Amino acid sequence: MEIQLERREENRKSDRASELLTRMESVPFSRWHIKPRIIMGSATFFDAFDALSLAFVLPVLIGLWSLTPGEIGILIGSGYLGQAVGAIFFGWLAERYGRVYSAKWTIFLMSVMGIACAFAGNFEMLLILRFIQGIGVGGEVPVAATYINELSRAHGRGRFFMLYEMIFPLGLMLSAQLGALIVPSLGWKWMFLVGGIGGLIVFLFFFKLRESPRWLISKGRFDEAEGVIKELEASTDERLPVTMSAQSATQAVAKGSWKELFSPVYRSRTLIVWTLWFTAYFVANGLNNWLPSLYTTVYNLPLEESLRAASVTNIVQLVAVFACAMLIDRIGRKRWATISFLVAGTLLVALWVNGAESAQSVMYLGSAAYGVMGTITVLLYLYTPEIYPTRVRVLGTAFATAWLRLASAIAPTILGFILGARGISTVFMLFACVTVVGAFMAFRMIETSEKVLEDIAP
Repeated sequence: MEIQLERREENRKSDRASELLTRMESVPFSRWHIKPRIIMGSATFFDAFDALSLAFVLPVLIGLWSLTPGEIGILIGSGYLGQAVGAIFFGWLAERYGRVYSAKWTIFLMSVMGIACAFAGNFEMLLILRFIQGIGVGGEVPVAATYINELSRAHGRGRFFMLYEMIFPLGLMLSAQLGALIVPSLGWKWMFLVGGIGGLIVFLFFFKLRESPRWLISKGRFDEAEGVIKELEASTDERLPVTMSAQSATQAVAKGSWKELFSPVYRSRTLIVWTLWFTAYFVANGLNNWLPSLYTTVYNLPLEESLRAASVTNIVQLVAVFACAMLIDRIGRKRWATISFLVAGTLLVALWVNGAESAQSVMYLGSAAYGVMGTITVLLYLYTPEIYPTRVRVLGTAFATAWLRLASAIAPTILGFILGARGISTVFMLFACVTVVGAFMAFRMIETSEKVLEDIAP
C-alpha cells in the first residue's frame, strides 16, 4: 500500500513538473526576460571588471613595490585560487538555497573586497585580499550562467544566452579601456574602487529578481514555480509548440548528489568539459593577464601605450563573441569549439615562428588568438549547464569552472618563470600545444543545440 502511495505521489509530481516545464518552454523570449538579463548581467559585468582590474594596475605596482616576475604570477594566481574555492562553495549554496540567493552574496563579497583592495599597502596584503575577493568572483559567473540557462527555452537558447554572456567580454573590454584612462590619470586604487562601488549598487537590485522556476520545480516547490511562470506567460500572448519526453519530467524532480557527476551517464561529459575549461582558460587568461605587463617589461612601451595596446585584445574578443552568438545555433557547440581551438593554435604558432619579435606582432596575432579563444571561454558557460540536469546543474558548472580558476592560477605563475628563463617566444609555443589538447577534447563534445535541457541531461 505504501509503495502504491509513493508511486502515486511520484507520478503526481512528475505530471505537475511536466505541465510547468511545458508551459515554460512554450513561451518565447519576451520582455519578461529583460530584467533578469540586465540585473544578472550587471553582476557579471562587474565580475569581469574585478577579475581583470589587477592586470591594469600591475604595470604601476611593478615599479611601486619592485615586484619580480615570480611575484607577479603569484599575485595573479591568488585571485584565481580564491575563485576555485568560490565556484564550489557558491555552487553548493545555489543548489541548496537557490540561484538568486547564492548569486546575490557573491556580488556582495567581491564588491566589498574590491574596495578593500584599494587600501592595500603592500604585496602581502593585496595577495590576501585578492584571494578573498576571488571567492566571490569565482562564485558569481557559474551561478549566473546556470540561472540564465534555466530561464531559456530550447529554440534559440544559444543566441539568447551568448548575447547575454557578451556582457562578460564587454566588462573585460570596458575595464581595459577604463584602465588605460584611470590608472595613468587617477592612480591604481581607483580601478578597484570603481569595480567595488559599482558592484554594491548592483547588489541592491538582486532583491527584485525571481528564482529559477526549474530550480523550484526540482525542489517540489510547484506553487512558487507556477507563480513565476504565470508572470512569464503574462508577458506575451504568443505560444510555441513543445516536445518533451515523459522521462524528462520525471527526472526534473529527482534528487541529485555531486557524486552523479561521475556516474556512468555523466562521467565522460564531466572529464571532457573539465579539460575544455582548463585548456581554454590556460591560454585565454594567461594571455589576458600578462599582455599589459609584457608590453612594459619585454617591449619597453610607455605605461599609457602598453595599456592601450592591451585593450585591443578585449575589443577583438567582443567582436568574435558577437559573431559566435549569431552563428552558434546554426554551426553547433562542438564544431565551433573544435575549429576555434585549431585557429587559435595556428595564430600562436605563427607568433612562435617569428619569435614574437615586436610589440605589434604580439598585439595583432596575440589579440586575434585571444579573441578566438574568448569565444570558447564564453561558449563553455552555455554548454556546461546544458549537459547536466537541474538537480546538479550549478554544481556541475561550478566544479568545471574550478578548473578554469586553477588553470588561470597556474598559467600566470608558470609563464612568469618561463619568461625569465626561456624568453617570450617559448610562452606562445606552450599556449599552442595546449590548444591541440583542447581541440581533441572539443571533438568529443555532445551536440546540445536546439534541445530541451531536460532531454539533454536525463
